[in-house]
Amino acid sequence: MTVITFLGAGSVVFTRELLADILSFDELRGVTLALHDIDPERLETAVAIARRTAEQLDAKPVITASLDRREALEGADFVINAIQVGMHAATVRDFEIPARYGLRQTIGDTLGVGGIFRALRTFPVLDGIAKDIRELCPDAWLLNYTNPMAMNIGYLAATAPDVKAVGLCHSVYWTVRDLGELLGVPFEEIDYTGAGVNHQAWLLRFEHRGESLYPRLDERLERDPELRRRVRMDMYRRIGYFPTETSEHSSEYLPWYLHLDAEVERLRIPVGDYLRISAGNVAEYHETRKSVLAGEPLDVSRDATEYAPQVIHSIVTGQMRRIHGNVANHGLISNLPEGYAVEVPCVVDRLGVRPERVGALPPQCAAVNRGFVSVGQLTVAAAVDGDPLMVRRAAMVDPNTAATLSVDAIWELCAEMTAAHRDLLPEALTAAV
Repeated sequence: MTVITFLGAGSVVFTRELLADILSFDELRGVTLALHDIDPERLETAVAIARRTAEQLDAKPVITASLDRREALEGADFVINAIQVGMHAATVRDFEIPARYGLRQTIGDTLGVGGIFRALRTFPVLDGIAKDIRELCPDAWLLNYTNPMAMNIGYLAATAPDVKAVGLCHSVYWTVRDLGELLGVPFEEIDYTGAGVNHQAWLLRFEHRGESLYPRLDERLERDPELRRRVRMDMYRRIGYFPTETSEHSSEYLPWYLHLDAEVERLRIPVGDYLRISAGNVAEYHETRKSVLAGEPLDVSRDATEYAPQVIHSIVTGQMRRIHGNVANHGLISNLPEGYAVEVPCVVDRLGVRPERVGALPPQCAAVNRGFVSVGQLTVAAAVDGDPLMVRRAAMVDPNTAATLSVDAIWELCAEMTAAHRDLLPEALTAAV
């Protein structure tokens, strides 16, 4: 029987969606679902959601729950990682402290000072997960959803290359789907290829029946000045390839926008947006818990299937699929650094997840990506080497931070962030510099 372990199962809305997708496949309706969270209440809620979802879909999975990660991982075939180290309180610190220095962020979970410190508090937990997988389920696939995606996959590539890890994100899929709706083209008729890094990949191929859809997008932008008031539309017009993450995300990976009041207004950038989203996630958790414990039915309808259920189904059944995944760059993109995480097309079947070689990105796309990658590489190096100076250097080369703050301010900000997150960071990184 296939065993699927959920780490961070208390992310109940996301867990509900994944469970609905998994149990909708006939071949997966009898799997074992091993749920793990470090919060007893959230774990209880996740179990209730799993049982209710199975009941509504008339599926018969075996459902287990444990506060002990090792117990949940025993014999797993697939491990879905959706943890958030520090939860909402840490997110608030990630925004409020940089804001006092004048540093604007929108999401703060991928790059920048927020992304750096989210990574540094996540890496020690990844160490434990990798160690447990080696001992308890060495053949399992680790399907990572936790951000910062590229840094986490880059860290695992550096410290646990023997663990079969792939990062899964819906950004390429939803970008193509949304553009299709904008242009009036059914998603199923679009041929596309994305490649780059997570949250900053590029649509290298974007076609309908053999013809590029980019001229049609150009015409749409020319007719609609309000549509041009979005960061990634601006990026596309200047770089020539469409980026695969929202404008909110994209704005903080670049040096051009957030530090200028006029650009924030022109492009309608929602500064600090993730504080609202994170607070909303907390509220949605409480509403979902209240609803499921009251015996109310869950909404198990889905517009699209997440990647993890598709990966699991393909490996179990052999049905071939093509997704976009995040993996270590071993000859996949020739003009991005070897060994760090890249996002590329992957074939999935009974043999597992097999990334496709893309070759060289357009030079302007690779140039923008390299700024993104440099931050992640230095953050990984800081953790691997236990070097607090490297944390500062990662912040110094971050595009948005470097465009906004002096180097002295960056140094002071990193010291304050370190003090605020001290209990979640590796001890070596908390040393004074």
